[in-house]
Amino acid sequence: MKQASLSTPFGDLIVTEEDGAITTLGWGQAARQQRSELLDTALRQLNEYATGQRQQFDLPLRVTGSDFQRAVCAAIAATPFGHTCTYGEIARDLGVPAQAVGGACGGNPIPILIPCHRVMGAKGLTGFSGAGGVETKVALLRHEGAAGLLI
Repeated sequence: MKQASLSTPFGDLIVTEEDGAITTLGWGQAARQQRSELLDTALRQLNEYATGQRQQFDLPLRVTGSDFQRAVCAAIAATPFGHTCTYGEIARDLGVPAQAVGGACGGNPIPILIPCHRVMGAKGLTGFSGAGGVETKVALLRHEGAAGLLI
């Protein structure tokens, strides 16, 4: 397992690589910066995203957890830059309750790269599991030009 971090307008981000895939993204600083081609690429793509030069990530991701967790993360990942969807829409597509989708969304181990900030409640803005909570979610949505739906 290797980790590296990057400062962005959305906070300091720690990216973890395991066996050739990105497995987690969290907030904070890595205890020590480690280098690999994949980590360098991930940090470059995150920086490009943060500076408005990238809208899609092209990285190998591995979501640990149940088949359901992976299915929800795949549905989230299909939501394009600048767009939002609801827990209910994902739930309908997967044939499960919206609350279950909300729980899986909150358990997304790779936020931003798997853009759970783009998932909303039926009545609008909901929480965010990343540092800063809903304020970080709003900042990410504003960055993508999707905030007009919220504010």
